[in-house]
Amino acid sequence: MNIYVGNISWNMTDQDLENLFAEHGTVTSAKIITDRMTNRSRGFGFVEMSDGAEQAIEALNDSEIEGRKLVVNESRPRESR
Repeated sequence: MNIYVGNISWNMTDQDLENLFAEHGTVTSAKIITDRMTNRSRGFGFVEMSDGAEQAIEALNDSEIEGRKLVVNESRPRESR
């Protein structure tokens, strides 16, 4: 399952994100989206999990990490315009 993670701290790395979700199941990938020009975090990312995704969403949504409340939910495909 692909999970959207929003309101991520600017200091968080892909590895931090993976470690956070690994407590709840098997993480296949964790990526924080960065700005192409500045290479700075855009404050959101995606985590892919082969198991434990529902528990991770339940446990981490609205939890405070590094002073910011995470927004965690199942990633939905972007609407095509």
